This record gives sequence, C-alpha cells and structure tokens, in this order.
Amino acid sequence: MNELADRALESGHQTSVLVEEQIQDLLTTLPDWELNCVEGIHRIERVYSFDDFVTALAFSNRVAALAEEHDHHPALLLEWGRVTASWWTHSLGGVHLNDLIMAARTERLYQNPPHS
Repeated sequence: MNELADRALESGHQTSVLVEEQIQDLLTTLPDWELNCVEGIHRIERVYSFDDFVTALAFSNRVAALAEEHDHHPALLLEWGRVTASWWTHSLGGVHLNDLIMAARTERLYQNPPHS
C-alpha cells in the first residue's frame, strides 16, 4: 500500500502549498489521481467507479468519516456508479502535503472495501 497513507498529517504550523512539480512527483505514487486547476486553484482528483448508487454512497460515507476523523475534508461528487474525490486545502488555496496523504488514505479505503 502507498506509504503516503501511513504518514502523519502535518500540523497547522507547517502550512504551505506545494508547487506543481512537487505535486506531480508525489502523484507518481497515486497513478489514478490527477492534478487539476479549478478557478485558479490546484486540486488533486480521482473518479472512482462502482456497480451501483448504493455502493458509491457507502464509499462516500467512508471517505466522509475519514475526513471527520482528521478534520480535513474533500469535495465529493456522488453520482450513480461513481464518486469524484477532490482534495485541496481550502484555507491555503492549493494542494498541501496533507491532501496527498488523505488521497492515499482514500485510495486505501477503495482498495479495501468493507466485507458484507
């Protein structure tokens, strides 16, 4: 599993966004994620596919619980059979290391679905 997922989130005192080259370098460990710019703000995004709406909703809820646990929240777009997750640090207006850590943890949730 991605070692980014095991890293501790940085505290609020270490607050600087990453430059595009740093983000792209770290994204090599998250190949299904991409860097996008929306309204001038960089964010990392991935679309997850599911067989139905209920499974997509359950995944969204798991990501939401993870976000609440760490007080670091993504944008989630829930649609039939898919969830788009977008991570960036709103207060900084860009991508911070914590966003990549949380993306890796989101990836871990997807790779390890709960057993019914």
